[in-house]
Amino acid sequence: MKYEWFIARRYLLTRRKGSFISVNGAFSIIGVTLGVAALVIALSVMNGFESEVRTSILGVTSHITVFPRFNDYVADPDAAMEELKQIEGITAAAPFIYYKAAISSSEAGDGIVVRGIDTKLEDEVTGLEEKIFSGVYNLEPDSEGVGGIILGRTLAARLDVVPGDAVVLFSMRGEDLKKRTQPRVKRFEVRALFEVGMYQYDDAMSYISIADAADLFKTAGVTGIHLRTDDFYRADEIADDINRRMADKYDAVDWKLMNKNFFSWMQLEKMMMFVALSLIIAVAAFNIISTLVMIVMEKRQEIGILKTMGSVPHSIARIFMSIGVTVGIIGCLSGWIIGYLICWLQIKFDLIGLPPDIYFFDSLPVEIRWFDFLWVGLAAIVLCFLATIYPARRAVSLAVVEVLRR
Repeated sequence: MKYEWFIARRYLLTRRKGSFISVNGAFSIIGVTLGVAALVIALSVMNGFESEVRTSILGVTSHITVFPRFNDYVADPDAAMEELKQIEGITAAAPFIYYKAAISSSEAGDGIVVRGIDTKLEDEVTGLEEKIFSGVYNLEPDSEGVGGIILGRTLAARLDVVPGDAVVLFSMRGEDLKKRTQPRVKRFEVRALFEVGMYQYDDAMSYISIADAADLFKTAGVTGIHLRTDDFYRADEIADDINRRMADKYDAVDWKLMNKNFFSWMQLEKMMMFVALSLIIAVAAFNIISTLVMIVMEKRQEIGILKTMGSVPHSIARIFMSIGVTVGIIGCLSGWIIGYLICWLQIKFDLIGLPPDIYFFDSLPVEIRWFDFLWVGLAAIVLCFLATIYPARRAVSLAVVEVLRR
């Protein structure tokens, strides 16, 4: 062990009764520990919320959505899907028709978004069936030719309908308003209700079969193609690949771009949370400054003796910097342990619950990312190191003659 580290440890862990230095050093370590623990817990919770929201969004939307670039519709969806599946990273594809319409039940009516889908292909892409909480995932027409419709939970509550009830969709798409004044009307049976926890989907989204959608909206093909990738984090890269290869046919948009504002807001919030909670570590860093200044004042003679024995200035500075770094390392490790333990307990036992009628999950979501632990710890150690610069320079600047004269 180098003598600088040995002296630094003795200064930091002094056991003199009532020593201000040891008490202040302990508070410095506690401050860093609480700051690191608070940061890793807060970031893990925000990661959990982000993952839950992303899972909900991807439960009703695809990793990549492909639209025809120069036409209103994809005329031959089967050929388009086969072509898109040749792109590396694409694992599934499903056609869809997207349009707005009016819906009416015996109790109420409203404007909604209607998506025509192939139930089997759509489930392979978005996993929609997993979001069904009531009814049967089936849109095929019954013996009377009445097709099925799947409604969001909030929308169904507003219409006051349950699976088995009838609703009517109204569309003016494809009608010549000069010759026809009545909208196109089609009756449907509510087959199931879904919930993803995102208000804009649960309140305004509905699904019907792609055949019923083509008939109701008079389309000459499908609106676009939903694609699933082998890694949704690479969806933007794969979408760019599609745009490069098939720029004359399609326009591919990944899920991150379609929800750019929302996820940008979450990232900004995460950054602001980091800055705000870093103030706890900053307070601990100021405490380190006061601790080291007190050590310099109390150990003036010892510092003078070290200089007369041949210690060079950078060795004296290293003693005080070692104290700050030691405080940072101990506080960082302690904060990691406490933060991880609290996150693990929440993941394992759901200690903190949330009202399911407000949130779309019943417990506080937590996702541990080791990279967050790493950069929080590094930030804490760097702040603690920077806090040692002024006290170290003050110790180095002490004049030997004046110190020993006293």
